[in-house]
Amino acid sequence: MASNWNETIARLPGAHLLQTEEWGRIKAPVGWTPHFRMWTDAGGQVAAAAQMLVRRIPMRGFAARLSVAYVPKGPLLDWGDAALRGRVLVDLITDARKRGAMFLKIDPEVPVGYGVPGEPGAVSNGLGEALVDQLKRGGWMFSRDQVQYKNTVLVDLSVSEDQMLARMKQKARYNVRLAERKGVVVRSGSAADFGLLYRMYAETAVRDGFVIREEAYYHRLWGTFEAAGMLDVLVAEVDGEPVGAVVVPRFAGRAIYLHGMSHAAHREKMPSYLLQWEAMRRAKAAGCRVYDLWGAPDVFDERDGMWGVFRFKEGLGGEVVRHVGAWDYPIRPFWFRVYTEILPRILDVMRARGRRNVGRAAAENF
Repeated sequence: MASNWNETIARLPGAHLLQTEEWGRIKAPVGWTPHFRMWTDAGGQVAAAAQMLVRRIPMRGFAARLSVAYVPKGPLLDWGDAALRGRVLVDLITDARKRGAMFLKIDPEVPVGYGVPGEPGAVSNGLGEALVDQLKRGGWMFSRDQVQYKNTVLVDLSVSEDQMLARMKQKARYNVRLAERKGVVVRSGSAADFGLLYRMYAETAVRDGFVIREEAYYHRLWGTFEAAGMLDVLVAEVDGEPVGAVVVPRFAGRAIYLHGMSHAAHREKMPSYLLQWEAMRRAKAAGCRVYDLWGAPDVFDERDGMWGVFRFKEGLGGEVVRHVGAWDYPIRPFWFRVYTEILPRILDVMRARGRRNVGRAAAENF
């Protein structure tokens, strides 16, 4: 791998945190091996890049040595360049095959549209729609396992703070000011707060019904980005008592609201709104052009489990961006079918175990 990997990919279209060296190091202890590749143009300039994560999959009762290959939020390139696009996809399939992968998953951030379908202002993006058609024709399959969020909400930080506030919905703007009036104070956090963050995150997971990983994983994740100077941690307090926090890594002009956590106490003081406003302000001051609220529903319907969180994010003045999502290329079709049929059952067991573990963590600490 080139020593200037991050610097190089930061200049490519769609540069993303999950393609950085740091992300590869974070995933290595949980079984993923990062592999790095660049493609150059006729002038010798880097035109595309991909960090491929490969993981061995032990399957009891089978002698085959099986792996999966995944390019999170990549590959990175100008997807409008048809020749380059075809070259990169073919090379990635070849690389994955050489590494024994039964399938290759890619997750490029290519928009298929903007805005909520059916609402005023929603538009489609021809490039994303054309890419979806090409992938289908090329034997790719829309993944049953969308590891990352397919859709998100992006806040433009290139305008003034007054304009950022003005773009918020009235309720969100009011709640930012309410939190300030009610005595919510936001401070910078550090590694010394990681234990507190995890305990709050465990409480949030139990309260809201989602699964998180073991504490060591988050310490490694947050610590890796902090050591690289790529992390903001903000903690909201009321009378010195922590009531909420956000973890916001930054890369290539984009800040990402990666994790949020809160106590049940003082929620009526709206600390989450002030946390988001301060996170946006600090990201802008750090030179970021975009604040990524990291996640929107796959289907924009009130019955979706993310609907309440989505409406909160949408109120902060961002634009919905709908991406092509993750796609799988079956390299070893038989094993791909076996894997995709048993994976949901394995994940159900892991999620149930995760809920029990998180519940114990929350009970022990609160």
